[in-house]
Amino acid sequence: MDKTYVLDTSAIFTYTDSEPGADAVEHILNLAEKKKCRLFISFISLMEIYYIAWRERGEDSARELVVLIKSLSLEIVESCERITLSAGRIKANYKLSLADALIAATALDKGAVLVHKDPELAAVSGLIIAQPLPFKRGR
Repeated sequence: MDKTYVLDTSAIFTYTDSEPGADAVEHILNLAEKKKCRLFISFISLMEIYYIAWRERGEDSARELVVLIKSLSLEIVESCERITLSAGRIKANYKLSLADALIAATALDKGAVLVHKDPELAAVSGLIIAQPLPFKRGR
């Protein structure tokens, strides 16, 4: 396998909403399907995807999105002490939301490229390897 990736919440929505950058996410998903890369999302991304979709599109749509994500060739990374403490260090040293600190800690833990379109994650560009997608203002 060539690379390891972590998809941020914004990368998942980029793909499902066919936003600019969806082709890059689709390429990574295809690589994972062919077992040419390892692909992860953080448990906190799954929670964010669920509540954002519920708010914007309703509960049924949110559930369908979770089913879609769970059908993809990716692994949901649950929290553990190592990731939790790493996220704490990141949160203490960088101006990030709790969710973004956990997602960045997951990428760091997995030695993965973080795929995102969240300008806030630029703060940790010296700490993790990132593949930014075209930024979008607000959700």
